[in-house]
Amino acid sequence: MMKTLTLTLRTSLALILLVVVYQLVVTGIAQAFMPGKADGSLVYDANHQLIGSELIGQSFTSPALFHGRISSIDYNAASSGTPNYAPSNLEMIQRTEEAVRAWEKENPQVPVSKLPIDLVTNSGSGLDPDISVAAAEVQIPRVSANTGIPADQLQELVDQHTKGRELGLFSEPVVNVLLLNLDVQQAAAGK
Repeated sequence: MMKTLTLTLRTSLALILLVVVYQLVVTGIAQAFMPGKADGSLVYDANHQLIGSELIGQSFTSPALFHGRISSIDYNAASSGTPNYAPSNLEMIQRTEEAVRAWEKENPQVPVSKLPIDLVTNSGSGLDPDISVAAAEVQIPRVSANTGIPADQLQELVDQHTKGRELGLFSEPVVNVLLLNLDVQQAAAGK
């Protein structure tokens, strides 16, 4: 019995040390070769004030900025995940109809038939920082009207912030809303 207990304790201690050493090695390698990503892809302004992370969406409601996806968790990373509603769920239908009405009010120059679905639905985590290229492009008329930035200049910004497919094959091209909006604010300030 004592022999088994000693073996169990030694094995447990060895595994605990292995796990701790593994985490330290992986963290050290990440910090050495890609410190920005290892720290959470944080974004700072010119005064080195933290603005956010490239990896977590934020709520942008100003008509002068591009808007991201809806988040039923209010972009709270501590409670990642969204309700897994079926398309027939009444709460989801109501929320989607409200989002469409808000779109019509804020973007009268763009018909609902041109509204990409990602602007009125959640992502799986509720934290998605990216929107489709189409979702960015349909917002250009509103942002242009509210900032005075010409539409072709906004299109250039969207193009600059478009991230292609992963490994050239997987996913769809997307636009990071936070990074795009930072450049929109900079362009608007330079006017």
